[in-house]
Amino acid sequence: MQFLFTARRKFDAQHQEDDSMPWEKYIAWSRLPQLTELVSLDTGLNEVLVEPDRENEDDWKHFTFSGPRDTELFTTLEFVLKRTAKETDFNLLMTVINPEEDCAGIQADAYDFLGYELIDYYYCTSALSNCGGFDETFLPAELNRYGLIDDYQRAYEIRKNLLVNNPEEDHADTDVIAIWRHRTIGR
Repeated sequence: MQFLFTARRKFDAQHQEDDSMPWEKYIAWSRLPQLTELVSLDTGLNEVLVEPDRENEDDWKHFTFSGPRDTELFTTLEFVLKRTAKETDFNLLMTVINPEEDCAGIQADAYDFLGYELIDYYYCTSALSNCGGFDETFLPAELNRYGLIDDYQRAYEIRKNLLVNNPEEDHADTDVIAIWRHRTIGR
């Protein structure tokens, strides 16, 4: 299992810098009243805070690609911390792309497992929390308080059925991402 890292801006009632989608409006639109915070890989809702130097050859060693797509998930924690040194109050996330086993029981020092994300082919839009719903495949009530799926098998079932039920929808072609959040760094 390859662990990858990223830092993302928080999105909850206390952290809402974008006036176009304040927390209350997002909760109503998304039909996710159970959320206490959205912890997502969606770049529109949880902005990527890692700023690599794409002109620096050494930085490219830390990038991760899924096919031709840059995932904005990085190979080392040190790189992410170096590139977010000026940031405060963010989510430091550890992830696994398409895990081959249930990650809920995997204990990682100083990290808590939050659930599974389904991120689109482009690695920018969450099929779970930023597509307006795919009610034929899953219901908003199935997401946990972070906007993620708790159950490993259910995450893969949703992934399969999203594409079957929505073959023409780009955001339905997803990867399953296991997400852990650091308990102290960024908090």
